[in-house]
Amino acid sequence: MGRTLQNTMINLGLQNACDEAVYQLGLDMEELEEIEEDAGLGNGGLGRLAACFLDSMATLGLAAYGYGIRYEYGIFNQKIRDGWQVEEADDWLRHGNPWEKARPEYMLPVHFYGRVEHGATGTKWVDTQVVLALPYDTPVPGYMNNTVNTMRLWSARAPNDFNLRDFNVGDYIQAVLDRNLAENISRVLYPNDNVSRDGGVPVLETAKGDIIRRFKASKFGSTESVRTVFDSFPDQVAIQLNDTHPAMAIPELMRIFVDMEKLPWNKAWDITKRTFAYTNHTVLPEALERWPVDLVEKLLPRHLQIIYEINQRHLDHIASLFPNDVDRLRRMSLIEEGGTKRINMAHLCIVGSHAVNGVAKIHSEIVKTQVFKDFAALEPEKFQNKTNGITPRRWLLLCNPGLAELIAEKIGEDYVRDLSQLGKLHEFVDDDVFIREVAKVKQENKVKFALYLEKEYKVKVNPSSMFDVHVKRIHEYKRQLMNCLHIITMYNRIKRDPAKLFVPRTVIIGGKAAPGYHMAKMIIKLINAVAQVVNNDPVVGSKLKVIFLENYRVSLAEKVIPATDLSEQISTAGTEASGTGNMKFMLNGALTIGTMDGANVEMAEEAGEENLFIFGMRVEDVTELDREGYNAQEYYDRLPELKQAIDQISSGFFSPKEPDLFKDVVNMLFYHDRFKVFADYEAYVRCQEKVSELYLNSKAWTKMVIRNIAAAGKFSSDRTIKEYARDIWHVEPSDLKIPPPNQPRDAVEDKTPNGTAA
Repeated sequence: MGRTLQNTMINLGLQNACDEAVYQLGLDMEELEEIEEDAGLGNGGLGRLAACFLDSMATLGLAAYGYGIRYEYGIFNQKIRDGWQVEEADDWLRHGNPWEKARPEYMLPVHFYGRVEHGATGTKWVDTQVVLALPYDTPVPGYMNNTVNTMRLWSARAPNDFNLRDFNVGDYIQAVLDRNLAENISRVLYPNDNVSRDGGVPVLETAKGDIIRRFKASKFGSTESVRTVFDSFPDQVAIQLNDTHPAMAIPELMRIFVDMEKLPWNKAWDITKRTFAYTNHTVLPEALERWPVDLVEKLLPRHLQIIYEINQRHLDHIASLFPNDVDRLRRMSLIEEGGTKRINMAHLCIVGSHAVNGVAKIHSEIVKTQVFKDFAALEPEKFQNKTNGITPRRWLLLCNPGLAELIAEKIGEDYVRDLSQLGKLHEFVDDDVFIREVAKVKQENKVKFALYLEKEYKVKVNPSSMFDVHVKRIHEYKRQLMNCLHIITMYNRIKRDPAKLFVPRTVIIGGKAAPGYHMAKMIIKLINAVAQVVNNDPVVGSKLKVIFLENYRVSLAEKVIPATDLSEQISTAGTEASGTGNMKFMLNGALTIGTMDGANVEMAEEAGEENLFIFGMRVEDVTELDREGYNAQEYYDRLPELKQAIDQISSGFFSPKEPDLFKDVVNMLFYHDRFKVFADYEAYVRCQEKVSELYLNSKAWTKMVIRNIAAAGKFSSDRTIKEYARDIWHVEPSDLKIPPPNQPRDAVEDKTPNGTAA
């Protein structure tokens, strides 16, 4: 979620008033804002997307709740020591959190372990261990519409009789200490982006109980049950699963309907399917969650039985359509046999949902034709696309007020709620005054960021150099290594001919590596080792600087993105589901160098491919290369500059004290590089030459920037959420501005239609 203070002031229309008031107290608002900790309760793009969606849902007047876990420790703080990533605990609640309100009155029990009894009165899950789920509510204000939604995060608490009910426990002290075992559930965020976590306890069962309670209550805020018929449930409630992480919600809702509300299975299943929808966020096989059956059997025995029953009926249905196709049954089963039996959580989500979507056109095609092709063949109408977006409130108004104001002067202020209006900027592409002003805002942002770098990192950068920025989680598929090879190539060119004209660059790379991901940590070390050599070579001087941005997070993104000239979006085609950083850079006046992957494809479609620096293999080329067999050696043999760079890395040129420090990296690049860095190296370097050439012509560069900003309208999360609302949740967004709290409400009260709560 990042920081909340400035975002709240902007959405409430109070920023200027607050700035002035604080100034009169002799304080500086910006200094005050810097004190707030980021709420870093997710790993990267997927978590930030949820935050943008909450902002858009409130702005569009949807009655929506964001459910999640209130991690005591969020994504780790990254320190760079001697070029290596070191993790520190993110104790973000150390000084308290003024934005949250604990709601003990809505506390719910969550059951674990125990056993299942089948009796005449139905099925009972007994002898369980109980953990309490305590909700904390954080307000989510819409933009200037007096609407405030709720983000409800759940914290695990041990009940007071925890471990003390067993009268034989003589050790009272130990029993109290053991409360930590229960409360550890919400202690710390798993920092693995795109890696399956085997296990991870589903605290989000609580969400289901909370939703059921709200559905049953007749009156707002009441806890008394009134409704007992569930036929209208899917018309009143929509639950969107943000990837497979909350997949256990499906068997949990079934358990409530079948075991507790005594609904017949078929009716319960019909309601459940019509309630859930699933968004897929990755095609990397190692990121698809597969939970060991024996873990679930121990922890949630009733849920496992329900999953088996869902699977049985699902497979019976398939067998009736495709008799004797055993391999299809194996491919489509929710349970994977062979070795340890595992539950395929994505299959559970698809079978238990009425809609499945990818997050960019190209990704949704891959989902349909490759990853889940058997399911798409069975129910093609279930599969949709919803291209991701970003909130223009945080990612333009808040982080780039200079540019936001400049745009407002030209086209008015309405674009903040309807970003498609940026299209009007096309009229000003040839307006010399506007071109100069856009360039001036960018330059001011660069100077400001350069001062920040000097203060925080003690490095001097040249603000008139091209700011070439690559910030995102460190992962092989995102190919920070390819950027690194380009840096080495530029370095070698300067050394070869120091007198030759060179367009000065400051290359900024940032992002966190999962603590257990060895290769990602080696990539960080390599970038820092290369920076060490480049930044201290007198021949290079100010022509080339390399900076690794420590502890990349939302509040740092808000500083670096507005200062960026060139945005690096260089994943292997077919691996980045969408990307959202790409959109933030586009909206903030950077040009994109990128592959035809994720939302880059749609950005090129909107702006015209000639206004992005597109290079490298397309999805078809990658598929073709896989068919032939990718041989890294042949690129190394054919491309002298690539050979030189790789030889320098292997020989210890960048690590003289430990010459074979990077042998794992080099070995990977030659023999098991799934993401084919060498195959795109030549096209990438060539494309970078075109970037430098254009940068020399400031006016032509800025005109291309304006064309990009003018084409960024599609990538508002408001547009994305309108599509979810209409195509999946079946609710209508409202631009009704409800009266502020100091005006009487009764006039409006009876006109509010009952809509679905998402």
